[in-house]
Amino acid sequence: MSQKSKKSINKSFVEHWKEDVQKSVLYYNEWFLKFAPSTYIKSREEAIEKVENIFQRTDCLNSLSVNMLKSVPDSIIILRMATTPPLARDRLVGLADISRDLVKKLENGELPKKQSEQETEIELDKIVKIIKKLLDTDIMPWLDKKSAPNEIDRLLAKQIIGDRVCGSLADPLIRNEQEHRQLNYIKDFLIKKGYRFVESKNISDVKLMETGTFSFHLNVPVKNDLQKVNMPIDVVVKRKKSSKNEMPILIECKSAGDFTNTNKRRKEEATKIKQLKDSYGDNVEFILFLCGYFDTSYLGYEAAEGIDWVWEHRIDDLLKAGI
Repeated sequence: MSQKSKKSINKSFVEHWKEDVQKSVLYYNEWFLKFAPSTYIKSREEAIEKVENIFQRTDCLNSLSVNMLKSVPDSIIILRMATTPPLARDRLVGLADISRDLVKKLENGELPKKQSEQETEIELDKIVKIIKKLLDTDIMPWLDKKSAPNEIDRLLAKQIIGDRVCGSLADPLIRNEQEHRQLNYIKDFLIKKGYRFVESKNISDVKLMETGTFSFHLNVPVKNDLQKVNMPIDVVVKRKKSSKNEMPILIECKSAGDFTNTNKRRKEEATKIKQLKDSYGDNVEFILFLCGYFDTSYLGYEAAEGIDWVWEHRIDDLLKAGI
C-alpha cells in the first residue's frame, strides 16, 4: 500500500466514534483493575525497603548529611516525602533556591557533571538544610529527642513514608507499565504478520529501514524552526511492500485513565504532525495507538489535524494501514 493511496483507518468513520470510546474505556478499566493493585503493593514494598536503607545510613534521619546525599543521590525522593508537608519537586527547588535540573539528576541517581564538587556540595547543603527544617516529627517523634526510635515508631514511619513515595510515583508507574504492555502487544502482532524487530540503535536513517522491519523508540529528525531536532517515535514500521526510500509508518502509543488530561494534551500530536509534514512531506503517516479515555472531542481535534488512529481493543485495524 503506497502512501499516496492510504485510506482512512478510523478518523472518517464518525458514526463509530462514540461506541469505540465506550469500548476503549471498558478495556482500559479492566486492565487497570487487574494491574494497578498488585503494582501499587509491589512498588510500596520497594519504597519501604528504600526508606529502611536511608534510615540505616542516617541513624533514622538523626544524622542527615551532604555526604549521604552524595553517596545515594536518589534518596532525595525519600527525603521529599519525609517532610511535612511532603515536598513536590518544584516546591523544594523554590525553597532551597536550586535548579530543577539538579533535583531531576539526583532523582535519577546522578550528580551534576558540569560543575565543581564544591559547587555541588553547596547546592546539596541547601537541600539538606530545608529537609532537616521540615522533617515530619509527627511520624518520627524521636527526632525531637535526638534519640533512636522504638520498633513500632520506626515501622510506622517507614510505612507512611513508603506510602507517600509510592503515591507520588503511582501515575508514572501505571503509565510506564501501560506503554510497556502496548509495545509488547504491537510487537506480538507484527511478528505474527512476519515483521522483524530491529533495535533503534542499529538504524542510522529512518527512511532507509529495511522493508518488513519495525523498531521502538526511534529518534526521527524533524525541522523545528530553523534547526533540526530528534523526535522520539514509539513504533516505526517499514511495510513489506514499500519502496526503498519510502517513509515508514510512525505510531505513537497513548493511554489515559481520565478524559481531562487527554484534552489538555491533544495539541502535542498536532505539533508533531506539523513538524513531520514540514520535514517529510504531506504523505507522512502518523498514527495514534489509543487505549483508555479518549472522547469524541479529542478524536475530532486529531482528525481535523489529519491524524488517524488505531484502538488497542481492535489492533487488527493496523492492517488498514497496509501492514
